Amino acid sequence: MEWLIYRGEVVLVKGHFITVEGGEGAGKTTVLELLKDKLTQKGYDVLITREPGGISISEQIRQVILNPAHTEMEKRTEALLYAAARRQHLIQKVIPALKENRIVLCDRFIDSSLAYQGYARDIGIDEVLTINQFAIEDCMPSLTLFFDLTPEKGLQRIALNTERERNRLDLEELSFHHKVYEGYQLLLKRFPKRIKRVDADQEVDNVSALAFEYIISYLSEEDE
Repeated sequence: MEWLIYRGEVVLVKGHFITVEGGEGAGKTTVLELLKDKLTQKGYDVLITREPGGISISEQIRQVILNPAHTEMEKRTEALLYAAARRQHLIQKVIPALKENRIVLCDRFIDSSLAYQGYARDIGIDEVLTINQFAIEDCMPSLTLFFDLTPEKGLQRIALNTERERNRLDLEELSFHHKVYEGYQLLLKRFPKRIKRVDADQEVDNVSALAFEYIISYLSEEDE
């Protein structure tokens, strides 16, 4: 259990907010489903969601942000739209689930904005952090798993996955994805207690097993 600031008030939540991060093609979506199955078998009530999206308003913002036709979108506009989608998703879906003692597994959260817009777009990690602190108030993830995969291998996976949605980020040059990867490496050093590295360059069952170990270790510590 922990206290957080929610709509200007201090709220006690019993659930656990766990996020999964990584570059394009890191395999987050697939592993999240496996993690949900493993945790459910352990008796936990698990909710999977994603950013940007997860609820109607945020999904509509997602369509604006990721539409391949919107190549003229300015980088600060992009950062603000992500923060707006995050705010609505947080108050409408994440926090209510945490208050119901659920484990929330979220595909991307604030660290994506710090890596993509803050570092790769050259807005500044601290500047984007400030924008998002306004959006999320005091609700940071308790645990973040970074799926570590080189941009080259991630983009190769995307090219082979015909079912994956194609979005505006797919139009970026390889150099942009390398900057995103560098941004995540900086975040690993900046938030070592919260962010844990998962080697995503292996079979999906191995990735899910390692991620599951991190989650169970975290939950065990919380229950002590």
